[in-house]
Amino acid sequence: MTIGQLIRHTLLAAAVAVQREEARMPRRTKFSAALVVCLVSLLGYTGASHAEDNPVTAIDIALEPNAIMMGHAEAANARLREVYPKGYALDASHQPHITMLQRFVSTADLDKVYAAVGDVLAGEKPAGWALEAYKYDGVVWNGEGLTVILVKPTPDLIAFQQKLIDAVAPFTVATGTAAAFFTTPEEPDINQSTIDYVTKYVPASSGANLMPHVTVGVVSPDYMKTLIAEPFDAFTFAPSAMSVYQLGNFGTARKKLEAWEFKP
Repeated sequence: MTIGQLIRHTLLAAAVAVQREEARMPRRTKFSAALVVCLVSLLGYTGASHAEDNPVTAIDIALEPNAIMMGHAEAANARLREVYPKGYALDASHQPHITMLQRFVSTADLDKVYAAVGDVLAGEKPAGWALEAYKYDGVVWNGEGLTVILVKPTPDLIAFQQKLIDAVAPFTVATGTAAAFFTTPEEPDINQSTIDYVTKYVPASSGANLMPHVTVGVVSPDYMKTLIAEPFDAFTFAPSAMSVYQLGNFGTARKKLEAWEFKP
């Protein structure tokens, strides 16, 4: 039972108990009983907004980089936030990652999605992949410069992505709404660009269009262009884990749903 369902159940039980005694209650108490019933009605409406009650979830199947990339990503994020304080910080709910696949899936099938991803992963050895980060890049997204570190695509990454696409296909739905994403009272919004990106991820960002990257934050579009123009010292790193996240705004990895740690 979800929190919303538990509250509705409790309030409904209270309303029934109060209404049984209505005949002996003064008018003010009868009003209280009516208020409880109204609250039950309202919760029946708003409870559907809880992520766990939504029939569709926006997911990101992602490789998590080792400490080498994490250090570079955190340094870049600190630099962006120094000049653009309203940008988000990299933390446990904005985890640096390399997206392999973004999809809308049936929430009821999430356990099947995890099992399918695990089956694909069992036949791969991502911990042994040497990945090269080679430049900054970015795109103006909803008026802000979404800034990334680009990673060179490899045959291993492209083949791995296709296996994931095929494995998740039975549970994929065509599109979703903002309700499919992770939000908080402090960050309640999901922009349309984010919804569209997930909807069109296959084929727009798959196969020959795969552009592996680690998102490091947002900044003004002008500063993003300045950063992209700077020389970049390429470096090599490896994946250390793989996770399925519920996506947030700007394609951020907000809520970890399942994870697999890689052994060296």
